[in-house]
Amino acid sequence: MRLTRAQALALILAAGVSPLACARNAATIRVGSKNFTEQLLIGEMYALLLAAAGYDVVRRTSLGTTQIAMAALLRGEIDLYPEYTGTALLVWLKLPPLHDRAQVYRTVKREYERRHKLIWLKAAPLNDTQALAMTAAGARKFHVSSLSECSRRAPLLRLAAVPEFTERPDGLPGLRRAYGGFNFKSIKYIDIGLKYKALLDGDVDVTVAFSTDGQIDAAHLAVLQDDKNFWPPYQVAPVVRKDALLRFPRLAGSLDRLAPHLSDAVMRHLNWRVDGNKEEAADVASDFLRQAGLISPAR
Repeated sequence: MRLTRAQALALILAAGVSPLACARNAATIRVGSKNFTEQLLIGEMYALLLAAAGYDVVRRTSLGTTQIAMAALLRGEIDLYPEYTGTALLVWLKLPPLHDRAQVYRTVKREYERRHKLIWLKAAPLNDTQALAMTAAGARKFHVSSLSECSRRAPLLRLAAVPEFTERPDGLPGLRRAYGGFNFKSIKYIDIGLKYKALLDGDVDVTVAFSTDGQIDAAHLAVLQDDKNFWPPYQVAPVVRKDALLRFPRLAGSLDRLAPHLSDAVMRHLNWRVDGNKEEAADVASDFLRQAGLISPAR
């Protein structure tokens, strides 16, 4: 049966939903992120840029792991979130490691669209690669400066890790395949925000790290050299549902403006403002976008 406009409006009103609410929902962009500092910062930047472009934005940040964020994206619970090319390649697509930035980006962009109708927008220069880090004193004590040396001396070392690291193909299983060894004396599962505290307090000898973590510079930590080039590049970019790009034609242009401004040094500084200075991620993101001229100054 075909309903007239009046009948359709009557049904909506009977359900307790106004036509205006429907219009708002249809024009709302839902921005997600994973649950660590850098993701919260970048997710907030995406939300602010889209709001500045005139869109209604709902924030659904701090979702959790890659699997949780991707599940929300595929179900349509969010329209986009920031993802890393290396994570997409190894963890989600389960493809062999590649080390050329452009090749990794082309591969994940092609496969996400082919398999899931998801679109990768412009990638930032930053490379938030995974890493293992030690205190400078610990690295000297155990004579460890590279992953090869760490793999051999692991039986003497206590590792701090999040559970995901011991399961992901670009985590401990992949390191063991690439380097051998890595049979640590013990593995302490710890909240991602407490890993550096555990290292600096002496509770562990090695911690999982990311190359753009602010604590690396602040605490003068030793990042172990990936001497076999195991880890691929991890450039960050918005991953967006294709239907969202069709509904919101200016979405891609609004977000692509951010990419050139995100470098390793910039993200280490911004991450430290949150993790070290205890500033709110939303305030740091807003301040950065204003200084970069990407949104208007506060009035």
